[in-house]
Amino acid sequence: MDVHRQAFKEETYELLAELETSLLELEETPGDTALIGRVFRAMHTIKGSGAMFGFDDIADFTHNVETVFDKVRGGSVKVTRELVNLTLSARDHIKDLLEDERDADETRAKGIIAGLQKLVVRGKIDEEGEPGEAPPGIAHEEEGVAGPVITCRIRFRPEPGIFASGTNPLLLLNELRELGECAVTAHTESIPRLKNLDPESCYIFWDIILTTSQGIDAIRDVFIFMEDECELSIDIVDDGQGDIEEAQPDRLGEILVQRGDLSDTVLKKALKRQNRIGEILIEEKAATRASIASALAEQKQVKKRLNQRKKAVVASSIRVPADKLDQLVALVGELVTVQARLSEKAATETDADLVAIAEEVEMLTSGLRDNAMSIRMLPIGTTFSNFKRLVRDLSNELGKKIELTTTGGDTELDKTVIERLKDPLVHIIRNSIDHGIESPDVRKAAGKPETGTIHLKAQHAGANVLIEISDNGKGLDSEAIRQKATEKGIIPIDADLTEKEVLHLIFSPGFSTASRVTDLSGRGVGMDVVKTGIEGLRGSIDLESRKGEGTTLTLKLPLTLAIIDGLLVTIGGDYFVLPLASVEECVELPQKMDEKKKGGNILNVRGEIVPYIRLRKEYEIHEDRPELEHVVIMEANGKRVGFVVDHVIGGHQTVIKNLGRAFKKARDISGATILGDGTVALIVDVNKILDV
Repeated sequence: MDVHRQAFKEETYELLAELETSLLELEETPGDTALIGRVFRAMHTIKGSGAMFGFDDIADFTHNVETVFDKVRGGSVKVTRELVNLTLSARDHIKDLLEDERDADETRAKGIIAGLQKLVVRGKIDEEGEPGEAPPGIAHEEEGVAGPVITCRIRFRPEPGIFASGTNPLLLLNELRELGECAVTAHTESIPRLKNLDPESCYIFWDIILTTSQGIDAIRDVFIFMEDECELSIDIVDDGQGDIEEAQPDRLGEILVQRGDLSDTVLKKALKRQNRIGEILIEEKAATRASIASALAEQKQVKKRLNQRKKAVVASSIRVPADKLDQLVALVGELVTVQARLSEKAATETDADLVAIAEEVEMLTSGLRDNAMSIRMLPIGTTFSNFKRLVRDLSNELGKKIELTTTGGDTELDKTVIERLKDPLVHIIRNSIDHGIESPDVRKAAGKPETGTIHLKAQHAGANVLIEISDNGKGLDSEAIRQKATEKGIIPIDADLTEKEVLHLIFSPGFSTASRVTDLSGRGVGMDVVKTGIEGLRGSIDLESRKGEGTTLTLKLPLTLAIIDGLLVTIGGDYFVLPLASVEECVELPQKMDEKKKGGNILNVRGEIVPYIRLRKEYEIHEDRPELEHVVIMEANGKRVGFVVDHVIGGHQTVIKNLGRAFKKARDISGATILGDGTVALIVDVNKILDV
């Protein structure tokens, strides 16, 4: 695909996301002119860029929506729920056109345009008190549309008899000031002495330096009714384009020559003298003091604008394809592995220079790793804002009143984690809407506000991120869950389960408490998908619920899936890595103490009972056990569990490698890493071991 068309698509996807967020906010605050402006600018940018890069269908369709919001800006069309609904539908249609123009629903497009036309007609009736006709396709005059920032030189010389027509030039200058940053210089040298002065004649003309984003047509519109009564020249002195590093404002003499206030010959003659050029020209009466002042004002304003552009270039971001970032992180991962080999080799040598080089490489590799990881980090707030549309549409469909609130949107996660987190969050929020939040009449009868709340919260917790999804709905009924699980054969009738274990049964495959199958629920796959998805991210889920008060799910996720801090251990002659973020402590387990135990695999750690699992047994390792084993106590699924290993080596920077298709079904292993000496260490999947 042409690189420019691809860039347009990427930019448009971002604009559509911003558009959806702006529309949902606008529905809550319909009088917010800033939001109306954001929607208009997004539509205008999509339309203009679409026409430029050959997406004519997008440009033509977007033109209609842009027109309506231009009228909204002008006050002739009001922001209503109907307008927001139509614009959201228009946003979805633009996305369909962007993905595949052939599959876009043209019938829906015509319906959206017809609905927008009705709003325009209705607005005209309200404004004029009589019906009007919407122009074909909703015709549009683009007034005051923001575009590239330009700096213009304007010379406005009205005719001497302009006052006779009732025109006040100062009002025109004030209109120019409203278009942007403006510097006005009056030329008063033609004003005669008082005895020769005609009070009905205009002797002054003006030079104006204007920096604006409204375009040159907006400037001409200021003088549209008096073009025949003045001399008017408008020249662009800075179009905001070109190589910013080499751009410099014109010199004073060059500006005067360009304006026609000075001949090139006189300028060259003046430049031979050493004094300041402005003073020389005034002394020789080659230029007036007002001309010099105006030229200096232009020079100053253009220089200021160039400096602003240079700062913007320095602070701007660049768009990089995701696969290039993935490749960068992969290369950094390989570098970390090689650096570990170098450090291990240096530790066995007596060469001081080699040790120093290894330490320096380790420091540089660590910095490069942290920077590469930070590049992939994205704030989760964008994902949170995407769910506002989901909550809005589903609550309307079910006849419920639900508000989505968020905190911690600036919390950053690896882009891969965010991408794979979206589906589990969708399932959780849909369940909260369908099962958790009651209908308005039920809530009112229970003494609750008619509007229910779903709250999303994100926060850092060490090397992990905690994401809470809570609602103030009816909560979970543990008895109903137990009964349904028994009916489906998930648990035996006499199963002895704690309250928390009963609640966690909702994550069992095929489990559902819905009495009938609907578009939203009842098939028993939702929460099972959530559990599988979160565990696929090496995360865990905690669930709390109070009947009649609400439910809270807490997702614990790693910051990144590429490189993690691990605890390197051995079992027999094999190496394993445990996620360090979940490790709480390590204790010794002498063989004699283990042989004396008669009540199963249980440890008493400072008065607390901690069950433990032998990884040797899990992985069927039959080598002899050492006299002194170690138990690594970890937090998993809200419990403290120990894992027995032979030896604990220590912390290890773990670059995660996939095992490949041949080991796709490997039990209790989530990946592998390569140690400094080239040995492969397997990464233990703690959650899957506990599920067995």
